[in-house]
Amino acid sequence: MARITASVYTSHVPAIGAALDLGKTGEAYWQPVFAGYDFAKQWIKEAQPDVVFLVYNDHATAFSLDLIPTFALGTGASFTPADEGWGPRPVPMVHGHPELAAHIAQSVIQDDFDLTLVNKMAVDHGLTVPLSLMFGQPEAWPCKVIPFAVNVVQYPVPSGRRCFQLGQAIRKAVESFDEDLNVQIWGTGGMSHQLQGPRAGLINREWDNRFLDRLIADPAELAGMPHIDYVREAGSEGIELVMWLIARGAMADVAGGPPPTVLQRFYHVPASNTAVGHLILENP
Repeated sequence: MARITASVYTSHVPAIGAALDLGKTGEAYWQPVFAGYDFAKQWIKEAQPDVVFLVYNDHATAFSLDLIPTFALGTGASFTPADEGWGPRPVPMVHGHPELAAHIAQSVIQDDFDLTLVNKMAVDHGLTVPLSLMFGQPEAWPCKVIPFAVNVVQYPVPSGRRCFQLGQAIRKAVESFDEDLNVQIWGTGGMSHQLQGPRAGLINREWDNRFLDRLIADPAELAGMPHIDYVREAGSEGIELVMWLIARGAMADVAGGPPPTVLQRFYHVPASNTAVGHLILENP
């Protein structure tokens, strides 16, 4: 039986990818950011997943205003790093797990979640930056990756409650897959940031850290927070944090199991006018 062993949460700031690609990780500005992932890099070598189910949002590369899926599951065998206007990041091809992805699609759709199935798409920094933060800069990614893109760009976007419920359906799907697989689920995006308008540059440290507290201790209650609270307190792009609730909903305690172990918690400001948050929760 496949099993979800851990969930990983991280921001996916595009400038982090640029700092990695341009060899700037040792610079004074970036050093504290990357130091926050030192533990993660060591841990994931020991807790090596077979598959990462990676929840992220597309930034107008695979999708546009012509086509806006709320939940898009990557079912292909491989996914090419996207050209976001300055050429693709120099990172490896992303290899999927079509069999597990198809099984998740079957199970989750039968549980009344309407997914868009995508057999071919480019993946942008929302997916590749988290992989780089966790795995460094290898010749090939050391595991399969199932991309799961969530619309948090164009309203209406899914509610936190719906995302949390979806995580529970994904856990059920993974655990019914008849192959011995170590699966991790990653929730990416956030934390507080706003990229335009009079509040551009907004960062709310207190709110971000309270979000982390609630995500760990009471995710079901947190899932009920309305969209306007994210936007008001965390900025227009802070709504990306609903994607973290998908990963949290897939953890064992939500289904009546023991609470997860908090292996890592990191928070840093700034990283390109954005707050960076990072958590690792492990199922006992």
